Amino acid sequence: MSVSAPAQKRLLALTRGDPSGIGPELALKAWLATHADAEAPPFVIAAEPDHLAALARRLRLAVPIEVVETASQAPDAFRRALPVLASPASVVGQAGAPDEADAAATIASIETCVRLVHKSEAAAVVTNPIAKEVLYRAGFSHPGHTEFLAELALRFFDVTMRPVMLLWSPELAVVPATIHVPLARVPTLLTRSLLVETGLVVAHDLRLRFGIETPRLAFTGLNPHAGEGGAMGGEESEIIIPALAELAQSGVTVSGPHPADTLFHAAARRSYDVVIAMYHDQALIPIKTLAFETAVNVTLGLPFIRTSPDHGTAFDIAGKGLADPRSLIAALQLAGRLASRSCPAP
Repeated sequence: MSVSAPAQKRLLALTRGDPSGIGPELALKAWLATHADAEAPPFVIAAEPDHLAALARRLRLAVPIEVVETASQAPDAFRRALPVLASPASVVGQAGAPDEADAAATIASIETCVRLVHKSEAAAVVTNPIAKEVLYRAGFSHPGHTEFLAELALRFFDVTMRPVMLLWSPELAVVPATIHVPLARVPTLLTRSLLVETGLVVAHDLRLRFGIETPRLAFTGLNPHAGEGGAMGGEESEIIIPALAELAQSGVTVSGPHPADTLFHAAARRSYDVVIAMYHDQALIPIKTLAFETAVNVTLGLPFIRTSPDHGTAFDIAGKGLADPRSLIAALQLAGRLASRSCPAP
């Protein structure tokens, strides 16, 4: 699925993620890879500058750190140093050994970046990976990033939105209708209204954000062979087909339900812009097979643009210089393109 080229470059707000994971290393490497490229969107990270500087020295990455007082100073600074909106908190955890004492500053970094977008000081939010279990131990009450961003949308923008997770790559774009739930619960959570709401959000944002005039949404079935006419389950006829009919009546271009095992080969991918799958692995296995290093997580349904790399904190390699920044760079590039085409400069 392609995205139209940007007309101009606007500042992106990057969160620090868990400081004991690979997020800080990714930020340093992303700056190294992009700061001299006039076509790359500049970004500012909300983080602890001494921690970033110490990590750069330890990994022998030639990344100067520049603390900026306001986001407006960041685009000019970006070409000579990594601009940082300084966190007042020091990092407690060590590389690969997270500490719940860092949770408050990790959460504050996300809030800071959303606030920058709300104030039109940044064009989009790009999030580094967090460790949800670490945040839970510190009292974090949201299932994950996406749900917290929905709360911030209500807090800062005064709008209630239904966030939808899109995994995007040039090769494939997928949306899981149900996300981080046990597989046994999927049939009970899969409802006609869920699929209709998801389809409407996806179609709207593919038009608004991605510039696809008539998005083509392909839906998988839940069961093998899309139910085989009811022989392998009734969810297709009872839930999915009625949802597709309702979406079609609303003007959305849909197809399905398709057997998932024949929907992701090259010829099939030319027939749609996005697949809406019924559960997490049904969507993420194919995209991580095709685009593991470059897939980007995009949250649709928010009043602002949010992207993130499609991987976790990777504590096992944190601080070792082994982190691959390609997914974060892809997330920054996509955020820049989406922001430039859908958000005029203030």
